[in-house]
Amino acid sequence: MAGMCLGFDTSNYTTSAAVFDGQEGENRGKLLTVAEGSLGLRQSEALFQHTKRLHLMVEQLRTEGLIGQIQAVGASTQPREVEGSYMPCFLVGEGQGRSLAAALGVPFFPCSHQQGHIAAAAWSAGRADLMDRPHLAWHLSGGTTELLYVRPMGHTVQAEVIGGTQDISAGQLVDRVGVALGLDFPAGRALDQLSQQSDATDCFPVKTQQGQFSLSGMENKIKGMMERGTPPQDVARYTFETLARVLSRTTAWAKETYGNLPVLCSGGVASNTLIRTQLGGEGAVFAPPKYSTDNALGVAILTHRAMERGAQHG
Repeated sequence: MAGMCLGFDTSNYTTSAAVFDGQEGENRGKLLTVAEGSLGLRQSEALFQHTKRLHLMVEQLRTEGLIGQIQAVGASTQPREVEGSYMPCFLVGEGQGRSLAAALGVPFFPCSHQQGHIAAAAWSAGRADLMDRPHLAWHLSGGTTELLYVRPMGHTVQAEVIGGTQDISAGQLVDRVGVALGLDFPAGRALDQLSQQSDATDCFPVKTQQGQFSLSGMENKIKGMMERGTPPQDVARYTFETLARVLSRTTAWAKETYGNLPVLCSGGVASNTLIRTQLGGEGAVFAPPKYSTDNALGVAILTHRAMERGAQHG
């Protein structure tokens, strides 16, 4: 590749670097190490691991011959593009990105982790046009379960939260259930595979109101199922059946409220088989699983768009 942009994303659980030349992109990422039986990482530990690993992702891209002349560098610098949105782990990508851009004499463009998710999902799903038109988007991850009304904003997008959970996220629920069943954290992929061994179709009747819903009651219900000896595969299936149906009902509400807009799904939970089947059957667009999870490709895409459109760099 020649004349591309380099992007960094140092989220709470994945270190990643990516390149994008306007047509093609490549991402290299690695999950952070989480102790067996643990439900997450302290920010200090996440920051330490990112600092030790980010250069390895860049070296991997270089070794594979994917880095040519870098014209701009970008990084996700905060979870969302709202005031007060902050996590220390993003300082690693931002700091190394700004230093590299200064050394190369090229512009640096910041974005939010959420904006990067939207860009990566749209591009990898073959719907890059969505970045230039209003649409609905689900951001379904370990820390976020939000339904967004997305509008174009210069080279990037502005995302307004219009629905989602009022307590724990879908990803938190999935990880808690998975770890309770003896699976490694993060548990999404393994719990998905386990759920496919069950034909059960029962679900928890999650209540929704104006796009908002709560998953804590569902967590308590699932704990009771495990205590009663419900087979693990049925517990897994129950978890995803419930999530798929409440996401479907909330999406229908949003379409009635905001118009029949396209729906884009991103985030690690969006790679789940049942959720993709349910919402995909209703017309939602999904990124390939490898670009549903945290990655730097969306950051590189937004960086390239910023450079092309002469945006003011950060």
